[in-house]
Amino acid sequence: MEIIWFDTLASTQSTLIEGLKHKVFAAPVCIGTSLQSDGRGSRGNGWIGEEGNLFISVALRRSDLPNDLKLESTSIYLAFIMKELLASLGSNVWLKWPNDFYLGEKKIGGVITTLVGETLVCGIGINLVSAPDRFSVIDIVVDSQKLTGYYVSLLSELPSWKQIFSKYQLEFEYSRVFFTHHNYEKIALKDALLLEDGSLECDGQRIYSLR
Repeated sequence: MEIIWFDTLASTQSTLIEGLKHKVFAAPVCIGTSLQSDGRGSRGNGWIGEEGNLFISVALRRSDLPNDLKLESTSIYLAFIMKELLASLGSNVWLKWPNDFYLGEKKIGGVITTLVGETLVCGIGINLVSAPDRFSVIDIVVDSQKLTGYYVSLLSELPSWKQIFSKYQLEFEYSRVFFTHHNYEKIALKDALLLEDGSLECDGQRIYSLR
């Protein structure tokens, strides 16, 4: 997979999506930037960060994704691959359902996915060197471009959803002290049931990540 790096962008996610629509880029491809000024987060929130943090977006053909992976759970899937990479480098990061990277009780990053035709676009932002108030930075020293290279190399042979889920369902227990949002409502994860496709059953309703 080709990696295209920029000095600065408003948003890697928006740049890649527009580039795919206008055939400037074609999957599989990864774009990254050293500085991002107007990033996209979940639920319409922004993700703006300083130089040195990780800002990348990856485009994958839907046909290249595992057959047992539901589209609604791609955020969990691709985020957990990054989480395992960071853990292999010595970090204590964990993945809060469905797409947030945490150290202890503080968020250090997240993932957002969007479908463009038959191409999945996954944006990843992680605080490697600096963080705004109420957030934290990762507990290891790693260069953003090197981390991107490591991550992209892992995407050349994608594991099955079953392989990822068997590990993630153990880690899900850390999420139980938190909340998630569904239809703009705040829902406690304390008694949530994690289903095999990555969705949750909470108070009798089925919730997918859809991010």
